[in-house]
Amino acid sequence: MLGWNADRRLPAMGAHAGMKGSSTVAEAVPETGNGRDDEARADNVYQLVLEGIVTGKYAQGMRLRERELSEVYNVSRIPVREAIQRLEQDGFVATFPRRGAVVRQLTLTDVNELFDVRLCLETFAARMAATRVAEGSDGGRLAELMEASKAAIDDERTEDVALISAELHAEIVRLSGNRLLIESVKPLFGRMRWIFGLAHNRSNELQRDEHTELCNAILKGRPDLAYSLAYSHIELGREPVLNGLAETLEP
Repeated sequence: MLGWNADRRLPAMGAHAGMKGSSTVAEAVPETGNGRDDEARADNVYQLVLEGIVTGKYAQGMRLRERELSEVYNVSRIPVREAIQRLEQDGFVATFPRRGAVVRQLTLTDVNELFDVRLCLETFAARMAATRVAEGSDGGRLAELMEASKAAIDDERTEDVALISAELHAEIVRLSGNRLLIESVKPLFGRMRWIFGLAHNRSNELQRDEHTELCNAILKGRPDLAYSLAYSHIELGREPVLNGLAETLEP
């Protein structure tokens, strides 16, 4: 997932959810001796390259050369190498002998597996989020995102719709309060944005209605209903996405 901050929101969203327009995940940070260590620089490069993959700047099968990336992002090759290793671990990059690192080629099996995992994790997250709200946890951020999503759809801000939708799903996981789950889904949400950017094939209005029902179930503290609505929302999206990608992805 794209650098998800479990305490609040996805930095990858760029602009505030209720505002028009969006910005990049992060900006290249030069090595100026200002105290940022290699780990912080590697994380920054990870975010930048991942956003490039998700948005199509780095296309599937494209070679990622350490030297070129280090020049583009104004860092040494060490944080670039570490970022590429993390991207490979998270399933966005593959490494081949004599060819090096390339953006991974997605398959229809990858897409199906994504939906299978979402059915396991996000439904549990929705149930736990509703349970915690019923016990007194604050669902204010989720309510804000629900309204921001509606506004983006009404204003036909297509790019913001996708970003806010990802942030809304991430907030449900955060609201579950399960730290292991929060850590586990980080690569998952990046994969979601990547795949949905290639093909979604469902109306924004339909998704708005499903999001509203799901969020309201959580905010009203109804765990079983939240679970069921999360399950149907995810499963109803599977076939349209698969159909949309059937002609461009291998099985």
